[in-house]
Amino acid sequence: MAVSSFFLADGLHERKLLLLGLCALWGIRLGSYMLWRWRDHGSDRRYVALLGRAEAQRGWSFAKASALLVFATQAPLLFIVCLPVQLGQIAAQPPLGTLAWIGAALSLFGIAFETIGDAQLVRFKRDPANQGQVMTSGLWRYTRHPNYFGDACAWWGMYLIAAETSPGVWSFIGPALLTWTLMKWSGAPTVERKMTKTKPGYADYVSRTSGFVPWPPKRSVA
Repeated sequence: MAVSSFFLADGLHERKLLLLGLCALWGIRLGSYMLWRWRDHGSDRRYVALLGRAEAQRGWSFAKASALLVFATQAPLLFIVCLPVQLGQIAAQPPLGTLAWIGAALSLFGIAFETIGDAQLVRFKRDPANQGQVMTSGLWRYTRHPNYFGDACAWWGMYLIAAETSPGVWSFIGPALLTWTLMKWSGAPTVERKMTKTKPGYADYVSRTSGFVPWPPKRSVA
């Protein structure tokens, strides 16, 4: 969507390049991580179960189940989340200002934050001594979901770039939906339900660690 908007919209070239570049960087990071995870751990068990039920209960093929239950449901959400890189490329004025550069810095910070958080978690999981343990060091000491926080920062940053234009100011619904999805719907709640059941020390981790915005952990009560 960022690429098609870049070629179809007649907005300010510098803003278009900035939004396209940041969106591409975000996508390459996420795509690379997902590819590594698939090659290292196999297919996502949630989708395996979902598609397996569709095949067993409805007789759907893998292609049909994927199209209807995965892509058809996620495409509208993706379109809304990506509104900043679409609406932000329409208007030719004004030129890039302070708000845009703050947005670019916030977006780069978010991408770096989630990249570091994911790398720390991967390194933690690769150590056999950490089997069954909860990750409580690095960025995970300050937030239970550094990857989600970084993702939100990346898209709120792109929104600030878009918000300097009249069409782009209305694209706030994109990062707002993303943040709500990560923290209240399919992101953190799903992960934390599973972790609470499988990791004995996770409840204590939750009690002292911020759920989203990085913050010094609370002291454990003896």
